[in-house]
Amino acid sequence: MVTSPLPGIYRLTFADWLRFPDDGRFYEILEGELYVTPPPSVEHQRISRNLEFLLLAFLRRHAKGEVLDAPLGVRLSDEDVLQPDLVVVLREHADRIGAQVIEGVPDIIVEILSPGTARRDLGPKREKYREAGVPENWIVDPASSSVEVLALRDKAYVRHGVFKKTEALRSALLPELEIALAEVFVAS
Repeated sequence: MVTSPLPGIYRLTFADWLRFPDDGRFYEILEGELYVTPPPSVEHQRISRNLEFLLLAFLRRHAKGEVLDAPLGVRLSDEDVLQPDLVVVLREHADRIGAQVIEGVPDIIVEILSPGTARRDLGPKREKYREAGVPENWIVDPASSSVEVLALRDKAYVRHGVFKKTEALRSALLPELEIALAEVFVAS
């Protein structure tokens, strides 16, 4: 059992998250604690845009669902409101898309590592996604131009694959999906 280091009276909730300003920063609440991150780098934004475009094209072509990008809250509990870089919600779970946040578990979460967020993305956020039952978690590493795809099996993440810039990413959840990573890791 994970316990919060903060006493209950000091923990923030979804209601608090809704009051944060729209100032370009990423506000996340993890186990009631606030984390604030500055806007991502240009390289980060390019990778996110390219990956989102390719995911969107696939999802539309196959009428599978939709992809949404940050800043977008994912409410996993009242004390866990996270902002992944990209979120895929399949058509059969469209009811989870609320007016302001994804209410519950998306089908795929994509986190793009940056120096300021990597520890949290690979640690407590990944653990929250696993606990909540997010079927697939992609970790995009700009430094190595690679994407690690983790698939949920028996309540644990197992590595589906690590795909490099010269390869095509494959998803366990969407086996017909194939993304040429050379189109994701480009400068413009």
